[in-house]
Formats: sequence, C-alpha cells, structure tokens
Amino acid sequence: MSGWTADEMPRLDGKTVVVTGANSGLGFEGTREFAARGATVVMACRSVERAEAAADEVRADARGGLDGDLDVRECDLASLDSVEAFVEGLRDDYDAVDVLCNNAGVMAIPRSETEDGFETQFGVNHLGHFALTGRLFDLLDAAEGIGGDARVVTQSSGAHEQGEMDFSDLNWERSYGKWQAYGRSKLSNLLFAYELQRRLDAASDGDGDPGIRSVACHPGYTDTNLQMRTAEESGNPLMKVGMKAANAVLGQDADIGVEPMLYAATADVDGGAYVEPGGLMNMRGHPTVGRSNDASYDRDDARKLWEYSTEATGVEYPV
Repeated sequence: MSGWTADEMPRLDGKTVVVTGANSGLGFEGTREFAARGATVVMACRSVERAEAAADEVRADARGGLDGDLDVRECDLASLDSVEAFVEGLRDDYDAVDVLCNNAGVMAIPRSETEDGFETQFGVNHLGHFALTGRLFDLLDAAEGIGGDARVVTQSSGAHEQGEMDFSDLNWERSYGKWQAYGRSKLSNLLFAYELQRRLDAASDGDGDPGIRSVACHPGYTDTNLQMRTAEESGNPLMKVGMKAANAVLGQDADIGVEPMLYAATADVDGGAYVEPGGLMNMRGHPTVGRSNDASYDRDDARKLWEYSTEATGVEYPV
C-alpha cells in the first residue's frame, strides 16, 4: 500500500461524489481524479464563480476526454442556511451520494465569526461539515457506494496533534490563538470521524455492515494555496515570504497530497481508519493507514463534541 497512487483508483461510472472546497488545492485535484474515472463530481464551493473557473480548467485539461460530469453548486460552510440550501438542492436532483469528501477548510486566520456566531475555524472546519454530513445522511444511506458502502472522508491535518479540547470555550471567546484554534478544529475533525463510525457500527443491522464508512485522512505537508491564504490573512509580508519558501522546500505537490483522500474514498479501507502519507514523518509520500494521536480517540470528548455540535447546528443524525 505504501506505493499506492491514484492510477490504482477503480472506475467510478454512475457514482456521485461531493467534494467541499473543490475549486482549489486538494479539492481541485480530487475533483480532477474522480471525474477522470467517470464520477459525477458535485463541486460544493463558497464561490460559484471560482468553482466554475476550476471546472472549466478540469475540462480543458481533459481535452474532451473527461469521462465524468462536473456539477458546480454553492455551499458556504460558514453559513448553516447555505449548507441546508445546498443539500435541499442536491436532494432535488440526486437519489444518492456515494462519496462525501469533507475537504474544505481555513487555517490559522485572525479571529472572526461565521454567519451563525461560531469562531470561524471551528465553525467552518468542523461544524459546517458536521451539519453537511448529517443533512446528507439519507442520500449516503441510499447509495451503493464504493465496495458496498458510501464513504464519508474527513480531511484532518497533522496539526491535530497540537489541538486541545476546551468545552468551556469552544469558540475562543475568552482568548484566541490562531494556530491553537486550527489544531483544535483539526482534532475535532477526527473526533467526529471516529465517533460517526462508532455510531454507524452500533446502528448496523446485525451483519456488521452499516452501509456507510467514515474514514479520516490528512495530506501531509502539501503545497497548496491554503498556506498562502493564511499568510495573506496575517498581513505580515515576512510570513508570506516564509510560507512561500517552506512550500517550495518542504511541500509535496497537490497531486500527491490528495492521495490519502482518494485512497480513503475508493480503496478497501476499514471504517474508522486514518489514512496519512507513509513517507518522512508521515508528512510526505504515498498513503498508508496509520494512527492519529491519543486525544483523537477520546470517547468522552467525542461524545461531548457530538452533543454540542448537534445542539449548535440543529442537525440530528439517525445514528
């Protein structure tokens, strides 16, 4: 498995894949690969204009040879109303969703709040995806999926290791550190992904197969525009220079960084797995199944986060 590449992905004809943040970085590369294998890719993006431009680029690069379809739709994870409207629109046109890639995110930005009053990194990276997954649950449950199961793939980061849960101040109202907040949001991604799988297992019909698999992944250090957006948000020109240099020296290309997400979405991997790069310090290389930090497997924290997220978003899961 350590040598797995996107060339080993199966055909995805007739499958529907939803990718958040599909217009750039890992989401863009994932969209390209899914569509090249025949999937209909729903590009769930905050900016329809940028998503349409990205879709045009994918089509142009394919030179008429694109096997799948691209469906651009607005979905702003910083707005629970936008998430709900996106899902309602999807439900009008699709009977099932085979793969959901919870990929979009923001990183280490100055403190701000979402439309619904949540700290933005926690609100977008975790709560927006929690609401999206819950609202899409019936379409996931209706799918044939990949290998018999629909997939929910949640993109985390090695930065989860610096994250700490503080349930008395999840929205950083008392104090705020942008990197600490990012780490917590990425730890929340993992607590959610593993808790979802535990709930799916508990709700299975006795055959051990709940029909949906929840898998987590992280891309390693990948050269995408996420780092440059972080630098621009900081307003510090030295940070922009540093990020650009770090990306050039340390970052791997996005077509490699996206492989853990593609593997989690299409390979025969267990629900509850954590797919990461198998190379140096798990920050580079082709995908392998590894283990996230101990805090990400804390069941009490996962339960508390689930209960908070349900109340905060108003989205109930049937598991």
